[in-house]
Amino acid sequence: MGARPSDPPPASTDRPAVKLHCAGRILDLAEPVVMGVLNVTPNSFSDGGRYTNIDAAVSQGLAMQAAGAAILDVGGESTRPGADPVPVQVELDRVIPVIERLRRETDAVISIDTMKAEVMHAAVAAGAGLVNDVMGLQAEGALEAVARTDAAVCLMHMQGEPRTMQQSPQYRDVVAEVAAFLAVRVQACLDVGIAPERLCIDPGFGFGKSLDHNLELLGGLPVLTACRYPVLVGLSRKSMLAALLGRAVDERLAGSLALATAAVLGGARIVRAHDVRETLDAVRVAAAIASKLGKKDQNA
Repeated sequence: MGARPSDPPPASTDRPAVKLHCAGRILDLAEPVVMGVLNVTPNSFSDGGRYTNIDAAVSQGLAMQAAGAAILDVGGESTRPGADPVPVQVELDRVIPVIERLRRETDAVISIDTMKAEVMHAAVAAGAGLVNDVMGLQAEGALEAVARTDAAVCLMHMQGEPRTMQQSPQYRDVVAEVAAFLAVRVQACLDVGIAPERLCIDPGFGFGKSLDHNLELLGGLPVLTACRYPVLVGLSRKSMLAALLGRAVDERLAGSLALATAAVLGGARIVRAHDVRETLDAVRVAAAIASKLGKKDQNA
């Protein structure tokens, strides 16, 4: 691909890839799917502390699958603005028992939400089929850790790092800069032998972006969804809804559904959400509308 800093991800005349290869499991993305958020942390912004017990975490994971989640995203380190990193062993102790239990009890794709190579390796060995990395495999050893597996990976854009990312994010053109970053990270994966069908991308809403940046990214989502790689979005309960609506975290369902709908209309294939059942309803309605709009454009 040889991306320059201003290059977007490679465009294709085909529709975005409709299958993601996740360590022996094939995730069908012909229709958009929902990824359920399962934070096994004491300090995540929305549900921190609710699922630190293994039984509670597994029960929540199974409930999300029953509600329609195609992916269960297990995270053992908060990436909320201002969050401090946790030691590798602490993160392993939080996530590995949950992944092992879920792998035995569900056929959903299990995702590990981590930045650390050691956690990626252990989580895939325990049964995770997708690595969801907010740093886009930039940490030491992360790229090689994923390359040694057959797991899928989601490459996310983040300006800065969690502790400081929201202090003063700056862009000249947020859509172009995010697209260029993701193009470089995609090429890095391809260069080490990670197959294209194992890749998806995430613009990183709320990660080093102001409200205006987030809205510009949402409006510019078709720039990313025009490439061959499926786009994942995480908009559920984000602080942008506090800025737009003045709502507390537990009052952001309606706003989250509106954002999910807009993202699917923009071409997103995976929607990460805390409220799985409601989000899946919104995603299905939006997908039906998008399908009709696409057919209308083809016939124009």
